[in-house]
Amino acid sequence: MPGITLEQAETQLASWIAADQAVTKGQSYQVDTGDHKRSVTRADAVEIRKNIIYWNRMVERLSRRGIRVRGVVPV
Repeated sequence: MPGITLEQAETQLASWIAADQAVTKGQSYQVDTGDHKRSVTRADAVEIRKNIIYWNRMVERLSRRGIRVRGVVPV
C-alpha cells in the first residue's frame, strides 16, 4: 500500500490551518480526516497546532522526497 502523497498532506495541512483560524474566532470546526469527521473547538487549540506542525513537516518531507542533506559546505 502506498504511503501518503504530497497532495494528501497538503490537503490535511490546509484543513488544520482552517480549523485553527475558525477556533481562534471562538468557533468550532469540523475536520475531515478521511475515515471520519472530527469536530474541534477552542479547547482543542493545542491539538490543532500539533497537527499543523505534523502536516507541515510531512509536506516539507514529501516536497523534497524525504532527502535530507546535512553537513554540506558550499564551495
